[in-house]
Amino acid sequence: MDFKGRHIISIKQFTREELDYILQVANKMEKYYQTSSDLLRGKILATLFFEPSTRTRLSFTSAMYKLGGQVISLSNPEMSSISKGENLSDTISVVQYYADVIVLRHKLEGSAKLMSEISQVPIISGGSGTKEHPTQAMLDLLTIHNEMNGKLDGLKVALCGDLKYGRTVKSLAYALSHYNIEINFVSPSSLRMRNEVISDLKNLNVSINEYADLSEIINDMDVVYATRIQKERFPDPADYAKVKGSYRITVDMLDNVKENLIIMHPLPRVEEIEYEVDKTKHARYFKQSYYGVILRMALLALVLGVSL
Repeated sequence: MDFKGRHIISIKQFTREELDYILQVANKMEKYYQTSSDLLRGKILATLFFEPSTRTRLSFTSAMYKLGGQVISLSNPEMSSISKGENLSDTISVVQYYADVIVLRHKLEGSAKLMSEISQVPIISGGSGTKEHPTQAMLDLLTIHNEMNGKLDGLKVALCGDLKYGRTVKSLAYALSHYNIEINFVSPSSLRMRNEVISDLKNLNVSINEYADLSEIINDMDVVYATRIQKERFPDPADYAKVKGSYRITVDMLDNVKENLIIMHPLPRVEEIEYEVDKTKHARYFKQSYYGVILRMALLALVLGVSL
């Protein structure tokens, strides 16, 4: 498949065959993760982050270095021309001449898509508003695939916590829709998955259930994907206070779960997973960070036209 020059804006732009291919390429990147390579020697990645990020920004940086490329970065807009009033489109119009590929994170919905219409080099969304985080969905898909011994079809997955504002769960739900997977949404009523997402998934004949209590279903799940309650997304602090600490996964909840249950989280976590869970065989949220690097190595190589 040819991904050269392609923008990566939404998980919805990919077919199952394309996602399967990306996972295959990511797994091929394991050898370069261990030994490094010159596959992208002479190429430059620009990371433009207008919202806080640790994992996404650093994993893309690590991925580029692992493949022999270089990175230029904007991680503090207040120290850039943005603080002087420069708009995002002008920033992209300039940076496209500095780099071969751009990773962009911005708080505005649709920002990555709009910038892809301006940029002459590939734009990869590193998170756009509250609706899209395609590369996180891909690394989550890779984690599930590899940790479930190559299996995706037939799984039961619970997506828990802040489903209204969390962009990772929305992108992951659309990614999972390509497979024969039962999706269970677990959240407070005020943070339930947006109606348009549920409607889209039902139109795709995805098996969907909604719950308010994870303990009702956890023993039947293959994958539990927890998310934090995102204080920064709430217009009213009082609304955040009402749901803070909801859906905490504890060791006691794992007494009767499936032997091969995996627990995931896009991180950072706050109170949603008890620290004692880290020591169990079910925890995979730190391993996700590894999968994030090899997945992003694959994407960078693909959009820059490297033959593998």
